[in-house]
Amino acid sequence: MKNRLKVLRAERDWTQADLAAALEVSRQTINAIEKGKFDPSLPLAFKAARLFNMSIEDIFQDEAAA
Repeated sequence: MKNRLKVLRAERDWTQADLAAALEVSRQTINAIEKGKFDPSLPLAFKAARLFNMSIEDIFQDEAAA
């Protein structure tokens, strides 16, 4: 799954640790999601969408549908 987390995080000048703390996950989880090695759970995707005030679809894109 492709995602815009790294770009959105950089726009706010946040580290992976900053984003991880805001989403209540580990920095390693953020790293894995940004690199496409791990897809977030639905609750985590909703939490990220609320944090960035965006829809889930604006942050995460299904590579198969792209």
